[in-house]
Amino acid sequence: MRRYELLERITWTGACLKEAGSTAAPTTLQDRSMQDIIARNGLETPEPLKAEVKGSVPPWLQGTLVRNGPGLFSVGNSEYNHWFDGLSLIHSFTFHNGEVTYRSKYLKSETYKSNTKADRIVVSEFGTMVYPDPCKNIFARTMTHFRNIVPNFTDNNLINIIRYGQDYYASSEVNYINQIDPLTLETVGRANYRNHIALNLATAHPHYDKDGNTFNMGTAIIGLGRPKYIIFKVPANASDKDPKKPALRKVQQICSVPFRSTLYPSYFHSFGMTENYIVFVEQPFKLDIVKLATAYFRGVNWGSCLKFDEKDSTFFHVINIKTGKAKSLHYHADALVVFHHINAYEEDDHVVFDIIAYKDSNLYDMFYLHNMTKETDNFIQTNKVFSPPVCQRFVLPLNVQKDSPKGTNLVTLTDTTAQAVMQDDGSIYCKPDTIFEGMELPGINYNFNARKYRYFYGSRLEWSPHPNKIAKVDIVTKTHVEWRQENCYPSEPVFVASPGAEEEDDGVILSSVVSSDPSVSPFLLILNAKTFEEVGRASIPVPVHIDLHGLFIPAKS
Repeated sequence: MRRYELLERITWTGACLKEAGSTAAPTTLQDRSMQDIIARNGLETPEPLKAEVKGSVPPWLQGTLVRNGPGLFSVGNSEYNHWFDGLSLIHSFTFHNGEVTYRSKYLKSETYKSNTKADRIVVSEFGTMVYPDPCKNIFARTMTHFRNIVPNFTDNNLINIIRYGQDYYASSEVNYINQIDPLTLETVGRANYRNHIALNLATAHPHYDKDGNTFNMGTAIIGLGRPKYIIFKVPANASDKDPKKPALRKVQQICSVPFRSTLYPSYFHSFGMTENYIVFVEQPFKLDIVKLATAYFRGVNWGSCLKFDEKDSTFFHVINIKTGKAKSLHYHADALVVFHHINAYEEDDHVVFDIIAYKDSNLYDMFYLHNMTKETDNFIQTNKVFSPPVCQRFVLPLNVQKDSPKGTNLVTLTDTTAQAVMQDDGSIYCKPDTIFEGMELPGINYNFNARKYRYFYGSRLEWSPHPNKIAKVDIVTKTHVEWRQENCYPSEPVFVASPGAEEEDDGVILSSVVSSDPSVSPFLLILNAKTFEEVGRASIPVPVHIDLHGLFIPAKS
């Protein structure tokens, strides 16, 4: 159902939120060019193409950046309604001895195969519900309707590239993932979480520890016992030479967390992890299970089954990774919506975690294709009511005494204004510290994941359906620097550390860039992460699609 694909799928093909004090500027001609880029079907480039390098590629940069996102928006005469529904097109940039090669291939999922064989869209997606071909006989139509009482979700894994063991998978937020070869981009085969652990859904944003283990979260909703959230681990040594033995066969459940409301589980797109804890934000952005089960018969898409309850609270669960036990303290905050966590760490008996927060859940509507292809002025007028993304820091004290005075701020860290206030009922009400406004698709030097850190990188957002800047934020000074080029639209920035680097920002930033200017070829941008100055770019002589997320895979030494 893709239900939970909502922000990588709400992630920013274009981000539409206002940067403080900025105004939109693209011309009508530029808008039309971007409309063509967004709505057109992508092209496969199955054989590696050598890019033209201007500037330089650091000689130490060896490996492959694999990116994922929607690339096919129509099949035959049928079209998808929503940008997050497009069929996955995976592309890669391989760095070797100062040269860059590019290739792209469609994920050969069962959804892709079924659609292309029928020459029309036959598998429902998050924002596009599909009904039986009227030419089918009555038995076939009846069986199709019956199967949709409990939907068998699409395996169109268009959000991210994740690693389990030494295997790489295209992922979304459903029970299916498709293994790929990260060098050739061939689709190796499909795995089903439910064959190994009781899950209906799982995030496309796992965490990796220093030993190579993968941690992830999912949701068990229908037919798998009591509804619950599940945290699990796949060991670093889970891979096998036999492709019929997927890494998931060694999955280990760490713990489960019951829903606060059985029929309304919280949506979550990512989670936080420190050295010792998982941080799960149970937000009042919820899936209505009854509506989900009846969506097909009511003629609505699965995306409409997600609702934000602004009168509810947000709850924070802190779970010990080693024991699987949650802290008994009840942490809560005002209603918010979060899709992306930035980082989390422990300091002086506190858990600190940073997120991108919103005041509402209206982002999804922006990404209907009829909205994304509007001219900028019309887009701005339509979307003025949407709240901007705000980078917020929450701090949760771990060792709280029962006799702590009511109304007292329990946060003792001196480098934040975040508060955690003891309430009369013994719960702890949390108020965040605002770090920065107007950033999405955050990334960090992953060597500092679960550690105290200073910098993060992301898409700088303006009133445009397309992100046209990337930025580096200094959390300590709350300042930022930007990269932009006229009529250019960069993807999520990815940090790659220099060999042996000790300083947090010693490395490069990689971003795939497309342009509405026909004289500018798509290119892979390389920035010095410390200065944010351009080191080089690798121009690609074929069309490149706008993507969502990806992973840099170092070359084997």
